[in-house]
Amino acid sequence: MSATPSAAPSVPASAIPSQRTSPAPRHPEHVPQFPPGTDIDQLDPPFLHTKEQYQKLWDSVDTLLLDCDGVIYHGPIVVPGVKTVLQLARKQGKQIIFVTNNGTKSRRMYKKTFDKLGIEAHESEIFGSGYASAVYLSKVLKFPQDKCVYLLGEKGLEEELDSVGIKHKGGTDPADNVVLTSPPDFSSFEKDPSVGAVLCSMDFGINYKKLSKAYSYLRDNPGCEFLLTNQDKVYPTGGTTWVGKLSLARRELTPGSGSLSSPLVFALQGKKEPTVVGKPNKPMMDAIIAEHHFDKSRALMVGDNQLTDIAFGNNSGIRTLLVLGGVTHEDQVWGPKASDIKPTYVMNSLGDFATLAE
Repeated sequence: MSATPSAAPSVPASAIPSQRTSPAPRHPEHVPQFPPGTDIDQLDPPFLHTKEQYQKLWDSVDTLLLDCDGVIYHGPIVVPGVKTVLQLARKQGKQIIFVTNNGTKSRRMYKKTFDKLGIEAHESEIFGSGYASAVYLSKVLKFPQDKCVYLLGEKGLEEELDSVGIKHKGGTDPADNVVLTSPPDFSSFEKDPSVGAVLCSMDFGINYKKLSKAYSYLRDNPGCEFLLTNQDKVYPTGGTTWVGKLSLARRELTPGSGSLSSPLVFALQGKKEPTVVGKPNKPMMDAIIAEHHFDKSRALMVGDNQLTDIAFGNNSGIRTLLVLGGVTHEDQVWGPKASDIKPTYVMNSLGDFATLAE
């Protein structure tokens, strides 16, 4: 049970970016740095680090719900061992569902990303917060056909709304993607009475005009719904750094979708609270279960973010596996700074399961 893991490859410490500012994908054999004297077999939540522990968990799972960035890949780099793990899961008949809060891409776009990375994935297996939001509007809210959505978001979100027949404005429309250099005069702005919802997501062209329009619709249009694809505080970006033959993702955290929508929440002063569709909230799981029926007791949610991935699994009554090296580090799991959101298990990487294919 407590077999000693093999040593990690020798990499100069000075060559590795600081994990607090630039977390990098973990090598499958890397062992987290615990305080001297720590008994890693007594940690709570348990840290899985032996083949026997991996096998026991793997055999108890029929459905894998997998976060993408930070679990499957870091930017352009596939996490070592993950391709082998996914191939093993498919060979053994396990169900794979990719669950992401990234609302900038459609399922079609995600499929192209997976193809480029050499990872087998099917559109029906991909659940982004954009697609879940479109399904929520269409099937849960029964959004009227004569209404449209004002959008703060990217092309991928527009594509998902199109796929369920929901009209939209704003978004990538050049008329709304302008930078104002002087105080705006909105006295001539004619509000569209057909706007029945404002949907906010990650929007790289966010600007004062969009925020002002969204606010006016939420404030003045009767019954206008306020939806967020997700409420992530930060959004990971970055490129690639090479240390010898080991590739590391150079990652920086920038404001996320939840941060971009916060001006609207603040301006409304509690008069209208948003419905958040993505992880860790119930609408996302409702959308998944509507299309993929599975036994929750035999499912495992794998993620690198305690606030979204782990809380999502916990809220849904599903076991959770936290992988390190994304947005979560050891001191956020164990010790005085540990989060109150606890995973069922912790591992270095999803790629560690690759040892089971040997």
